[in-house]
Amino acid sequence: MRVRTTAAVASLVLLTGCGAADMTKQASPFANARGARTVTLSVQSWVGAQANVAVAQYLLEHKLGYRVDTVQVDEVPAWDALSQGRVDAILEDWGHPDQEKRYVDDKKTITRAGGLGVTGHIGWYVPTYLVKQHPDITNWKNLDKYSSLFRTAESGNKGQLMDGSPSYVTNDKALVTNLKLNYQVVFAGSEAAQITQMKQFAKERKPFLTYWYAPQWLFKKVPMTEVKLPAYKEGCDADAAKVACAYPYTPLQKYLNTDFAGSGGKAAAFLKRFRWTTEDQNEVSLMIADQKLSPADAAKKWVDSHPATWKAWLS
Repeated sequence: MRVRTTAAVASLVLLTGCGAADMTKQASPFANARGARTVTLSVQSWVGAQANVAVAQYLLEHKLGYRVDTVQVDEVPAWDALSQGRVDAILEDWGHPDQEKRYVDDKKTITRAGGLGVTGHIGWYVPTYLVKQHPDITNWKNLDKYSSLFRTAESGNKGQLMDGSPSYVTNDKALVTNLKLNYQVVFAGSEAAQITQMKQFAKERKPFLTYWYAPQWLFKKVPMTEVKLPAYKEGCDADAAKVACAYPYTPLQKYLNTDFAGSGGKAAAFLKRFRWTTEDQNEVSLMIADQKLSPADAAKKWVDSHPATWKAWLS
């Protein structure tokens, strides 16, 4: 959510069709189907990734005549699914160098498909209204001074650092330990649950400290300011247990199953050309998460108003 690690391998859920399926045991019937005009896209749990897939699916179906299946897969299991041909494409990866080396460089079962056009960044954030009261709170060295403001029932006598899903790559427990901070990492459980908590805190003008990431539509609704952690330097996060630096800025990448990259025809070419901006993604994300449009309706609305952008992906 973003660099992210996966705490545990979660089950893979088939989103279309007649019901749920355990993707660790069976694949989508459309994945890696040679000669068929079908595509299976991996969709991660955060809304930005859902926005990418919604627009790609809409265009593949309505402009290129493909049948599109979508499968919800956590970040690291998605690499396994892509390698095995159980999905054809990942449209938003936040940086998994170990997986990239294993599957792209060594096994060559996954092929790079270029940048998404969006740069991701994870950080610790506090609401901007709190910064106006305590301007020095944006330096990590001052966080302990304010830890009592962030106490919750879950964090006890420590301040709460709120994370989202345990499946996201997060260095936060190591950061708290290595920076010797009087804080407890508490997982909300999902992006949606984390957003609900942040919106409630903001409504009541309460303090909160949270793991969060950009791009993300919520910044438009709840202005937040990043807390400056020790500067990121190449390799400072190589040892997960010893991380004591900020998260990097990560140009988000796309990947295709290698067989699909070679035999996927216009669909594979389209996904390689799919590239948009942070503003584009946030526009669709806001429609899905805040305006409560279905992903398909949000995609159609964006497609109708941005023809100059997506027509270049079809040429």
